[in-house]
Amino acid sequence: MAKRNNFVFIALHIVAWVIFVGLCIEAGGLIVNFIFSLYKPEFVQNLYQKLDLSQMYHLNKWVFFSMYSFILFIAVLKACLFYVVIMLLFKLDLSKPFDSYVASQIKNMSYYTLSIGLISYIARETTKSLPHYGFEVNELNQFWADSQAWILMAAVIYIIATIFSRGVEIQNENDLTV
Repeated sequence: MAKRNNFVFIALHIVAWVIFVGLCIEAGGLIVNFIFSLYKPEFVQNLYQKLDLSQMYHLNKWVFFSMYSFILFIAVLKACLFYVVIMLLFKLDLSKPFDSYVASQIKNMSYYTLSIGLISYIARETTKSLPHYGFEVNELNQFWADSQAWILMAAVIYIIATIFSRGVEIQNENDLTV
């Protein structure tokens, strides 16, 4: 049973690394798209995800910068979230999992997840009003379609963090009584 748990733990570690690298590539690609859309908008259709917001840029620069800021914040926060997951997996000791570091990292994960959910929700609600002003927003919906899922996931992770914090307290009390 221990070998199976260790194998699953290693597999999860590899999956977390793959997701982290993918999210870093996505964030980097979006940053490059942003820079190219400012200086060479004719190349945007050949870049990452073909995110062409040049029409929005020409109609209203403030709307362009705010929408792209939402996209970049969400992409960077997702990469940061999986960085925290990887750091947690490096320091996690399965023989003694209730550690104050683990509890704090899980709480940080809930904060990142909540931030992603809230920013996604605000961006989605802001985007809903843009077609009334003549903006094309179909390309943007892919970035914040699942905001409620992120918020719900943040609540679940926070509950797990609270349980881990209580587990650390109980473990410390048991260590003192022995």
